[in-house]
Amino acid sequence: MLRHARHALPVTVSTAAAVAMLAGCGSTTAGAGGSSSSAGSSSSQAAGTASASSAGGAITVSHAQGKTTLPKVPQRIVVLDYAALDTIDALGGTVVATPKKTLPPSLTKFKGANIVDAGTLKEPNIEKVKATKPDLIVIGGRSASLYKELSKVAPTIDMTLKGKDAVADYKSQVTTLGTVLGKSDEAKSKIAAIDSTVSRIKAKGQNAGTGLILMTSGGKVSTFGPGSRFGLIHDALGLKPTANTIKADGHGQAVSFEFVNQAKPNRLFVIDRDSAIGQSGKSAKAVLDNPLVNATPAGKNNKITYLDGQNWYLAGNGLRILPAMLQEVEKGLG
Repeated sequence: MLRHARHALPVTVSTAAAVAMLAGCGSTTAGAGGSSSSAGSSSSQAAGTASASSAGGAITVSHAQGKTTLPKVPQRIVVLDYAALDTIDALGGTVVATPKKTLPPSLTKFKGANIVDAGTLKEPNIEKVKATKPDLIVIGGRSASLYKELSKVAPTIDMTLKGKDAVADYKSQVTTLGTVLGKSDEAKSKIAAIDSTVSRIKAKGQNAGTGLILMTSGGKVSTFGPGSRFGLIHDALGLKPTANTIKADGHGQAVSFEFVNQAKPNRLFVIDRDSAIGQSGKSAKAVLDNPLVNATPAGKNNKITYLDGQNWYLAGNGLRILPAMLQEVEKGLG
């Protein structure tokens, strides 16, 4: 899932004491909207006691790069992260710009002429962003390095996720954005629903044998194990990993078809990166259609599940997208 993650943010609505604590932090004016973000904010601060609070109409949230205060619920939001876009849309937020080129199918409504194309997820067009006169910019792992620059345009929050616990990241993001949009109650109800879904699928995963997560790109194959960006299949959903020596690397561990064959997975879950980013090339199904992969228990028993690459590689953790991803896995465990 998407991410390139750096920090998990277990967000909770703060008490008055927490509000006072936040007010005590140094702050600098952050441009449009008269809002402020904390000076000297750091990743380590964000990973600590993240919080969201509302006082006197103003909304303060902690995120991966500090704290940001909004004077009111934002009405013109630029979103540079698809998981956040999915959540903001589901909660009724008003989006004025987002990168259009690689929008997942579930978010194609944002290809409309009423939405400004904000460039790409990694290289947003800041002049276009500025022209929309946003009162909030939401960024994620791919655009996190632009936090300071974007904060000069409008109040900015960084929803970069830690990536090692997809469900916790989901809850954190939904809680934060629910607070920002004044939809905390709706956010809480969605979070409650995800726990029962995960428990149901985990019961199936624990009895589904072993599994291996693969991603194809340019004809090459990499694998992802527990604790990785796609590791929720093992970590949250209980599927036993085939190999215990896979590095928890954000880009995966390059492997050969011989590795896949010798791992003997009962289930294969596959992400096609080329397809996800709109790049031409052999499909994942064509890449893996060879005697070595077909000889695995997963190949012989037709237990290879091709996941929605855009959801898994580009989005993930969104309010509606994560449940859709879980459903894909549940189907693959059948």
